[in-house]
Amino acid sequence: MKLEPFYRTALYYETDKMAVVHHSNYLRWLEEARLDFLSQIGLPYDKMEKDGIMIPVLSASCQYKYAVRFNDTVRVKMKLEDFTGLKFKISYRVTDKETDEIRLIAETAHFFVDNDFKPIRIKNTAPDIYNKFKSIVGVDLYE
Repeated sequence: MKLEPFYRTALYYETDKMAVVHHSNYLRWLEEARLDFLSQIGLPYDKMEKDGIMIPVLSASCQYKYAVRFNDTVRVKMKLEDFTGLKFKISYRVTDKETDEIRLIAETAHFFVDNDFKPIRIKNTAPDIYNKFKSIVGVDLYE
């Protein structure tokens, strides 16, 4: 399975007084990329929610390497780094579309819950999701 990177162009309203994308917007971009990633691996998030499965964020960390400015386009590539069946971690590499210069390195951690926000073991609840996640842990899906 080979995925297409997620591309995002910085919008004017996302910038601050210094004319760079405000740091809080990168988290939104990571979420947009994560939803795209799930769709590309055959697990659209809207279907997961309809099936009573949600994946809230436990933590997020970002290392800002170089500013993104209005109208710059970045490429986001992700990797499922760790997966236990209850929790998982995703790493992100955000690069300039034209120069491939690293703009951001990030990581988010998530867990599976039901509609009542009770943690669930996805292996029992949705074996198809478990098997898909298990098959891509540590795999670079963009090569």
